[in-house]
Amino acid sequence: MIKIGILDERLLRILACPKCKGDLIFKPSKGKKDDELICEKCNIFYPVVDGIPKLTPKKLTKKK
Repeated sequence: MIKIGILDERLLRILACPKCKGDLIFKPSKGKKDDELICEKCNIFYPVVDGIPKLTPKKLTKKK
């Protein structure tokens, strides 16, 4: 088992972009910012907070 940042490589292989079902690429954080999963097809960035990918579309997330 290989860890990519906090994410397990096996998890990364099965995750897909919720919008286009394309592959996601892991981008580690620099500094205080969260890690991200990136869909290069859609150019959408999804945060990884405490090791949990947040793949909920922006329209469905509540503002703080």
